[in-house]
Amino acid sequence: MNLPATDQSLKAVFFDAAGTLMGLTEPVGHAYARFAAEQGIRAEPDVLDKAFRAAWKSNPQPQNQGLPPADGEKGWWMTLVRQTFATALGQPLAPDVFDPLFEKLYSHYETAAAWTLYPDTRPALRELSRFRLFVLSNFDDRLVKILKALEIADCFEGTITSSQAGYAKPHPGIFLVAAEQAGLPPCTCLHVGDEAEADVQGATAAGFFSWHVQRPGNDLLALAKALDAISECD
Repeated sequence: MNLPATDQSLKAVFFDAAGTLMGLTEPVGHAYARFAAEQGIRAEPDVLDKAFRAAWKSNPQPQNQGLPPADGEKGWWMTLVRQTFATALGQPLAPDVFDPLFEKLYSHYETAAAWTLYPDTRPALRELSRFRLFVLSNFDDRLVKILKALEIADCFEGTITSSQAGYAKPHPGIFLVAAEQAGLPPCTCLHVGDEAEADVQGATAAGFFSWHVQRPGNDLLALAKALDAISECD
């Protein structure tokens, strides 16, 4: 964690989304198994979950050198999901089976049914409303719909995603794009996230302050309290 010495030097707070503001309502493997069953495919949730983690690890989020991908990273997601099922089932799904399954899964994860806000999210956003608030996430264009569905979109001045910026955290490019969009120098910005490398190290390398979310103790309300303490010392 790297907080400013004074409250007055901080102008904006940028929040990671998944794992920071919101979490999944069910494990990935369970959702994949449920939707696959609707297509007549039997797959064990735990096996799918393990296969998804392996696919995620072997398919790093693309860095597009500042050029937003034309498909909003949907092709990257398709590769990841295809690999997940191929690993879990021992063979790839035929296109006429996989394609409709993927579309249903892709649509599902842009709805409120797939996500839930952490209990500390709303109260912390109220506590931090004296700052300019943004979302800065390795996500795609679906994130705006999700934030609206979860009824927190109005808390933020803007949303910056990796598919929009053409860079994914921890690349400094996405942080610099975010600071530029806010019209602020990086040294007046704080990034909040749950991943040590992507959120904390990435933000620090780009000149941002940082806060590592580690629930249950180090949550968003703990951040609000820490910033209040700094403010009282000014």
